[in-house]
Amino acid sequence: MKKSLPIKIAAVLVFLTLNCLLIFFLNKDKPKFEFKNGFGTEYETAKVLSVTNDNTAIDEKTDNVKKGSMDLKLEILSGRYKGDICFVKNYLSAIYNVDVHENDKVSVRIDTTAEGVYSVSIYNYNRIPLVLGLVALFLLILTIVGGKKGIMAFLGLVYTFVVICFVLIPLAFKGANLIWVTVAVLAVTTSFAFILIGGFSKKTLAAVIGSMCGVLFAALLGEMAARVGSLTIYQTDEAEALLLLLSSYPIKLRGLFTSAILISAIGAVMDVSMSVSSSMSEIAVLNPGIGFSKLFKSGLNIGRDAMGTMANTLVLAYAGSSLNMMVLIYSYGVSLNQLLNTDFVAIELIMAISGSVGIIMTVPCVALVAAKIFTGSKGSKH
Repeated sequence: MKKSLPIKIAAVLVFLTLNCLLIFFLNKDKPKFEFKNGFGTEYETAKVLSVTNDNTAIDEKTDNVKKGSMDLKLEILSGRYKGDICFVKNYLSAIYNVDVHENDKVSVRIDTTAEGVYSVSIYNYNRIPLVLGLVALFLLILTIVGGKKGIMAFLGLVYTFVVICFVLIPLAFKGANLIWVTVAVLAVTTSFAFILIGGFSKKTLAAVIGSMCGVLFAALLGEMAARVGSLTIYQTDEAEALLLLLSSYPIKLRGLFTSAILISAIGAVMDVSMSVSSSMSEIAVLNPGIGFSKLFKSGLNIGRDAMGTMANTLVLAYAGSSLNMMVLIYSYGVSLNQLLNTDFVAIELIMAISGSVGIIMTVPCVALVAAKIFTGSKGSKH
């Protein structure tokens, strides 16, 4: 064990080094905003020194939202105009409503139109401390409840997020096949996350294979349903903006739909897969003489309990994210015929059902793989 530890550490360092090099080269030419002759738009942080004039009133018809305008005295805290004092008129409406007070920090938009000439407007609340605080709270709770494995799970999540943002998306901008790239990315990130949590073991191997089988089933069903229903990324709200990118980048937009299904399903699939694999590992350890058939059936029974709740989780997650639209649809009195033929509803249903099918198919896949691995060679580490 002690002899193998340096080898494992070296392998991890090589793996992370290769990842860093890949991320560096893929993002060398990433799109970025550049000032032209010092002119352009930038977003910085500012502090409200005082509210010099408040012309707002509460509108009881819109949930007591303030409407009107207020004059603010601001100090810019970041960027090239740091330290400058400026006066801004902040307009409040039902849709755009940034209600601030003295000493509040806000995000401001700065438009430079000539050398030394710029205008400032309120962009939004400064939510950076809130976001960082929530991430810190999440890590703290994960550490308290999960201990070392909780920390490892967080690191796996961070790694997955980084790879999706800085490997998958840059490859999409370079015209790579998004579906296969997503499959490869998820295979690597899933393996890394499971190894961090469970180490190099048979149950980790079974969980990785089961997870990939599950998400592939989800992607296959989603792709088939989308083709039959003539649904593509062009039916989404972001279609117009995405189409504009085609003039500058060779992005294959049609692959985005299936890639979204793969990414959205992987979390729940990993949960079910590791639960089944870990439980089967314990059964194999406690009953070394168990045969393939009995262990496989035990895995199916364990998985049936998990897949029901996880399928609900996935469907309800989609329903929750679409709740605003569901309220609007209900208010319009839309007929069932119109409802089911609406692009938005059809896309959400396909994604939810495909992901749920992926969870269901993960159970027999991981049970089959784990039963074969755990009964195939006795006496090795589970």
